[in-house]
Amino acid sequence: MVTAGVVATFAAATVVLLQWWSRPRKATFPWYGWLGLVMIVAGEVLLFRRVEPLHTWFTPWVWTGYILLADAGVFALRGQSLLKSDLREFLKIAYWSIPIWLVFEAYNMHLQNWEYHGRVEELWLRIIGYMWAFATIIPALFETADLLAASGWFEGATFKGWRWYGKLRKPLLWVGVVCLIVPIFLPRSVAVYTFGAVWLGFIWLLEPINYKRGHPSMLKDLERGHAQRFYCLLASGFFCGLLWEFWNFWAAARWVYTFPILQDWKIFEMPLPGFLGFPVFALECYAMYHFLSGESQRLLPASTPSR
Repeated sequence: MVTAGVVATFAAATVVLLQWWSRPRKATFPWYGWLGLVMIVAGEVLLFRRVEPLHTWFTPWVWTGYILLADAGVFALRGQSLLKSDLREFLKIAYWSIPIWLVFEAYNMHLQNWEYHGRVEELWLRIIGYMWAFATIIPALFETADLLAASGWFEGATFKGWRWYGKLRKPLLWVGVVCLIVPIFLPRSVAVYTFGAVWLGFIWLLEPINYKRGHPSMLKDLERGHAQRFYCLLASGFFCGLLWEFWNFWAAARWVYTFPILQDWKIFEMPLPGFLGFPVFALECYAMYHFLSGESQRLLPASTPSR
């Protein structure tokens, strides 16, 4: 199944690259995009040669390179991007990416769906490695979604059937509450099967709140019939999921999935059903980030300018 995973990863990357290449440019491809590409290639070479510290620190290194490369691709097509045009927003995304992922780590302490192997011995270095890696998660998803949108993916896509959503906001919110609370109180032998509820729970809980409080909301987009962002996030989750598993498989410091579902049918370290979670995870990160960012902005003094 490793071969199938490698083929799928390269096929997905080729499709993304060809679509990007076919679009007209609004700006010159910036220098930091080439730096990102060099980081990825050098990281791969040093990984397979088992050269330290890259052999152990490969995951945060390669994802930093990927983010630089993806943002440069967005800038070349749009003439603006997070890093070039809104560095403050990019840093906010990277900052909130850490506590958002720590929420899932807290759930995993009870649900035990994955564990880490090959970590560095020194605690302070391990913490730096964790924080660096966690800070790349949501930027990678958002940059990929931006790259797909700038490349014309799902351009003009519409979504019908959400006009009635306003009537369901409160029921969905309570479904989210149940999905997030019940797994905590289940016996571990049962809870291990419930991480799917956690993936969905934050969407159902936070999207109604984002909708009501005026934060960016996917369901508000869908209610208005605009679906590009929704579909690009789903595709971003799947593409980043393939890359996460592809790059993780050979890294010295890596995660291993332990949930008891189809462990004999894995692509890289991920059992096949787990790949269905990546698109949902992208939607969840979008809802969580805009809830935290929007609510923290409300706490700022009234004199503080908002973007």
